[in-house]
Amino acid sequence: MAESSGRTGPALLGRVVDAYGGADRWQDLSVIEAELSAGGLLFAWKRGRAGRFDRLRVVADVHRQQIRYPAFHEGMDGVLRGHDVSLETPDGPVMRRQGARARFPYGQRLLHWDALDMMYFFGYAIWNYLTFPALLLRTDVRWEQTGEQLLTATFPAELATHCPRQTFRIDPGTGLVDQHHYTAEVFGSGWAHACHLTSECREADGIRYASRRRVHPMSPGAKGPMSRPLLIWADIHELSAV
Repeated sequence: MAESSGRTGPALLGRVVDAYGGADRWQDLSVIEAELSAGGLLFAWKRGRAGRFDRLRVVADVHRQQIRYPAFHEGMDGVLRGHDVSLETPDGPVMRRQGARARFPYGQRLLHWDALDMMYFFGYAIWNYLTFPALLLRTDVRWEQTGEQLLTATFPAELATHCPRQTFRIDPGTGLVDQHHYTAEVFGSGWAHACHLTSECREADGIRYASRRRVHPMSPGAKGPMSRPLLIWADIHELSAV
């Protein structure tokens, strides 16, 4: 279980943790299970015509980077553990790729992703989103308050995530994240600057979560999202936490 850093962090950080259910609740959690659907232009580009996922189940460990999608591809479970991904049956892994991040965004991955590529991106992205309040408490993630309602995280290389440095804009009324700014380096480090909008907050098992997510290109000057295109969307239909 991740432990609180023990250091004095930004005052805004504590308010955000409280808004999502509180440090004690998040430190006690072990697993988040959810059902979600997702799609968008980037999924269609990388995955071909089947550019969406409908009613996928997901099981995410809260304090270690592991996430499982039952029946992710051709009846096999997709599993991400840090930077390693696999497709598994009850008998064990059928396909495995270690150090998957090193393969992006080069070669064939500029145009097409196979099932392990998609599992890597979709796995780490959803794990980061579902466990965000626990990330605020980790000792290996450094948080700074970089604006009146802005928290900026510096992530260690061992955690699979979009890019090393990311910024979260906090709604002053609710204390919840309403925008998440990052570069999706698996697509391209020089241009894939994203503005991720979160909304429709729900409650389950003592925590709060955004059930609606929409990712747009960042506007010039990093002033907010461009209205088009819609790069990725995700909706969480159900969620439980234990």
